[in-house]
Amino acid sequence: MSQDHSPIPSKPTRKPSAATLERRRRQLEEKRSVILGAALELFSRYGLHGTSLDQVAAQADVSKTNLLYYFGSKEELYLSVLRQLLVIWLAPLKTFSAEQDPIEAIKGYIRHKLEISRDYPAESRLFCMEILQGAPLLLSELETPLRETVEAKSAVIRAWVDAGKLAPVDPHHLIFTLWATTQHYADFRVQVEAILGKTLDDPAFFEEVLSSVQTLILEGLRPR
Repeated sequence: MSQDHSPIPSKPTRKPSAATLERRRRQLEEKRSVILGAALELFSRYGLHGTSLDQVAAQADVSKTNLLYYFGSKEELYLSVLRQLLVIWLAPLKTFSAEQDPIEAIKGYIRHKLEISRDYPAESRLFCMEILQGAPLLLSELETPLRETVEAKSAVIRAWVDAGKLAPVDPHHLIFTLWATTQHYADFRVQVEAILGKTLDDPAFFEEVLSSVQTLILEGLRPR
């Protein structure tokens, strides 16, 4: 009796639907976000060297193997947290354009930066910690994308000054002053609360700080 040795046809592989792919993408993003949040909380308290991947995994309620699927090393995870802050931090500055009224643009920028200090205090403290240590892992980010953004927006501020719309100020020092003043309320949150018993989470105090900082800076910038 002859035997049929013809291959058994395999079932066609069914491609996942667009809805399935989108659901998987959201799940991956949500898991990645949870890991970043756990890492931020630990890094901002204990620093890079005082935090282990095991601690982050436990905080995020994932296995260490699962964590390493998303981030290949502790340093990669740490940089991802800092890069996420830089995106948030620089977004308001990137809106500056020569066509804007400079007083209104800077007034709005101060509000945005104080909102970031209120809403992302841990990120700001972590960034400050990295800078104080000499930015060993973040230096390339500071020398390229951050510097390019600052130079581009310094040119906008210089154009405002040249057009007589602002008092003659050095654009770089103005940006540094805006950063230092607004970020103080995140980086030195404990000190502010110890002295005044308030933080930016208090809406009335937020408006008080906003008004004071805007007045201090904008009155110095108005054309004479």
